[in-house]
Amino acid sequence: MRLKFTKMHGAGNDFVMLDGVRQSVRLSTRQWRALADRHTGVGADQMLLVEPASTDQADFTYRIFNADGGEVEHCGNGARCFVKFVRDQGLTRKKTIKVQTMSGLLELRLDEDGRVTVDMGEPIFDLPKVPFDATGLQSTMIGEDRAWTLLVNGHARQLSILSMGNPHAVQVVSHVEQAPVATEGPLIENSLNFPRRVNAGFMQIHDPHQVSLRVWERGAGETLACGTGACAAVVAGIRRGLLVSPVNVHTHGGELTIAWEGGRVLLTGPAVKVFDGSIEIPEDA
Repeated sequence: MRLKFTKMHGAGNDFVMLDGVRQSVRLSTRQWRALADRHTGVGADQMLLVEPASTDQADFTYRIFNADGGEVEHCGNGARCFVKFVRDQGLTRKKTIKVQTMSGLLELRLDEDGRVTVDMGEPIFDLPKVPFDATGLQSTMIGEDRAWTLLVNGHARQLSILSMGNPHAVQVVSHVEQAPVATEGPLIENSLNFPRRVNAGFMQIHDPHQVSLRVWERGAGETLACGTGACAAVVAGIRRGLLVSPVNVHTHGGELTIAWEGGRVLLTGPAVKVFDGSIEIPEDA
């Protein structure tokens, strides 16, 4: 099976973009993993599949697959790349686009400066909807935020738990570059308290409008940037009384801007095309 694709990135978070409107894309979990492989495939944190809209309210449907082949609900950096991709491919001329995802309807806007703003919807704090099982755990109120104490590798970590269409556990650290992302990230991701696993965020606060962030993403490992992770971190920081909207989030891949006034979260950042290509995906990958 030969597929045409476009490689893109949003603040270093990289994607394989696939047009499922003009070509048939039906891949198994093993084939998605083969496509994401950085040695024998194209290489990506995630693959984004554009399909025809399944509702009159949307212009397109798009599906998101992690590097491990699993389908997930949401991706902020990917959503921005989605806008540039469908316009570059001539699939639409609109500057404001509505797309249907597993987590609901999103509105995406191409800004005059070339960046893309995504309406990420409202954060979810209801623990069963995250989902998060707090049985046996203790919590502490920090401002308006409830931080849950989770024992990670022998250390008590205070985590803000919320969903941005996908689950996040955010902690504040003193020095983000010294944070145990590679060692504790996988432990948090796979904690039994998170039935669908979780994205683990490590945030350093510089001032009320500036933070640095690293995220261990479920199914992908540490990425250069995580859009939903940036949203979750800023929301947690604002609820703790540590941040004030808007907030610039510095990641290893670039800068994202998050605005939240207590309702819907707005994510603004870059979307960059790297190259076009085609690849033969073995049937037995």
